[in-house]
Amino acid sequence: MTYSETLAYLYEQLPMFQRVGAAGFKKGLGNTLALAEALGNPEREFRSVHVAGTNGKGSSSHLLAAVLQAAGYKVGLYTSPHLREFTERIRVNGQELAPDYLVAWVARWRPLFEQVQPSFFEMCVALAYNYFAEQRVDIAIVEVGLGGRLDSTNIITPLVSLITNISLDHQALLGNTLPEIAGEKAGIIKAGVPVVVSQTQPEVAEVFKREAAGKLAHLVFADQIYETKFTAEPEPETGLRPLVVTQHGRPYLPNAELGLPGDYQQFNLPGVLATLDELRAQGFHITDAAVRTGLRQVSQLTGLRGRWSIIGRQPLVVCDTGHNTAGLRLVMAQLQRLEYKRLHMVVGAVQDKDVAAMLELLPAAATYYFCAANIPRALPAQDLAQQALALGLSGMAYGSVAAAVAAARAAAEPRDVVFIGGSTFVVAEVEELFAPARPA
Repeated sequence: MTYSETLAYLYEQLPMFQRVGAAGFKKGLGNTLALAEALGNPEREFRSVHVAGTNGKGSSSHLLAAVLQAAGYKVGLYTSPHLREFTERIRVNGQELAPDYLVAWVARWRPLFEQVQPSFFEMCVALAYNYFAEQRVDIAIVEVGLGGRLDSTNIITPLVSLITNISLDHQALLGNTLPEIAGEKAGIIKAGVPVVVSQTQPEVAEVFKREAAGKLAHLVFADQIYETKFTAEPEPETGLRPLVVTQHGRPYLPNAELGLPGDYQQFNLPGVLATLDELRAQGFHITDAAVRTGLRQVSQLTGLRGRWSIIGRQPLVVCDTGHNTAGLRLVMAQLQRLEYKRLHMVVGAVQDKDVAAMLELLPAAATYYFCAANIPRALPAQDLAQQALALGLSGMAYGSVAAAVAAARAAAEPRDVVFIGGSTFVVAEVEELFAPARPA
């Protein structure tokens, strides 16, 4: 098969949760374990950090990978979903999986897939673990896809488990309360393996304490050690943002800068820093200079996109992939702190989200450009516009993301702001986001 035929096989033969929703989600580790055994259990051949959480797990994974790369290690990085290309999911030192490798790998193991009938995501995990083992990475950062306990990634025994944040998302699959969702995320905690929790959330702290105690796993609440605050808005040309970090109340990493300007990153950083401490305790040589470089150059080192990404100025044009209520609340708070004449909102959603709850977070004093990403899960733009109108949000529906973005940019004046988001898949279709990253 060609590369495009290989992708078509993956997407059409094996349901992809991100495209079709719950129909593409299989609970249980049986298929992943069967694939891993047939591949020679590659998950046992590299060290890893496992990262779960409702919000922040993708950014935290990229930050960890960037710092470890800056420290001189060969680093595998597995994340999902991808924005533009499937190969973004699997990287080694920032370099995406080669399309030729994917084609050859699927061709080799297709008879196994026909036998096991794995889901799209189960196959992706097997591919990533096989590739990291072949590449002999020093360490891999592995982001959980959905939940934790029954997620396909959860066949590894990592050096450290990191849980970033617990919010309501995917309730139909993970539970309707924060403690229920936390219980699923806590399923990545392994016997004797230290676990870092980025944020102390009173509603769920006991869940983690109980699970860690039962597994004899050392538990760290990172925000009780580290505090991080931004001291200024992002630098206009580079997007770098000055950062103040304290460790047990004392200054740490003076004059640090972060290459991810979103306000919400201050909640992710304590978990990242505490996880690096746990790796140091296990023999990794990670200097403060490496931490500074990784924080500053995270996008250049790992290829991360879509987190408060500024793709235009005069008017300011910002993309962000935040899509559940907790993530959107933080993004909207940052948006409201900007100074502008008028606000233009390009927004799309998926059908299986709580769309009403999302819309209630959006500012009424904005002009809306409703759109639908080109995936089966997308909520039709006209339906979204009707739901929004009932909540006092006015705007027009457009036939594509590109048309909505073009209309917003055409209507915006230099002192206006254009925001693009509501769904990862809307952001994924914004062409300007994929211009080569500028060196820091």
